[in-house]
Amino acid sequence: MLVPPVLPAGSLRAVRQPRLDADGGLTLRPWRVGDAGTVRRAFECPEIQRWHLRRMADEVEARDWTARWPAGWAAETDASWAVLAEPTGEPVGQVGLREIRLDQASAELSYWVMPAARGRGVAVAAVRAVQVWAFDRLGLHRLDLRHSTANRASCRVADRLGYPVEGTLRRAWWHADGWHDVHLHARLRDEG
Repeated sequence: MLVPPVLPAGSLRAVRQPRLDADGGLTLRPWRVGDAGTVRRAFECPEIQRWHLRRMADEVEARDWTARWPAGWAAETDASWAVLAEPTGEPVGQVGLREIRLDQASAELSYWVMPAARGRGVAVAAVRAVQVWAFDRLGLHRLDLRHSTANRASCRVADRLGYPVEGTLRRAWWHADGWHDVHLHARLRDEG
């Protein structure tokens, strides 16, 4: 390599995945296998299926989904948090980092919110909490947020968080209804 990695290998797995507090009485914690029922219900939602390109066939698949996150953390490639709402402490959404690249100090954000919790700023608060941790604690330099241009709700989330559109990736994602153009939003650590 002609340049050293921005963050050394081990930067993520050297620490335990944290619980994070977010605005609006939200708490983010690592997923548990016991959350499988919530995950399955989430992926029964047509909107979550549409934008995340999957559904959960049964409880076993949902358990597998929740059980795989510790391996992503250990491999330093992915991290995911359940978004918990007060007063019940039940998961109402997901927020995560995908395609973590420590060598480039970058990652892609992902999120979804259960239908009953939408319209209350859950996605914005959860992404903001992960963003603060990723920039201030982990030391990432850049976070990307990508979504189909047809997904107007995700575009509003990006706008509210101050992620400008850097461009449109033409026909970049294959969905059930055909090819979708994708907005690429991004934010850099030094942008405040």
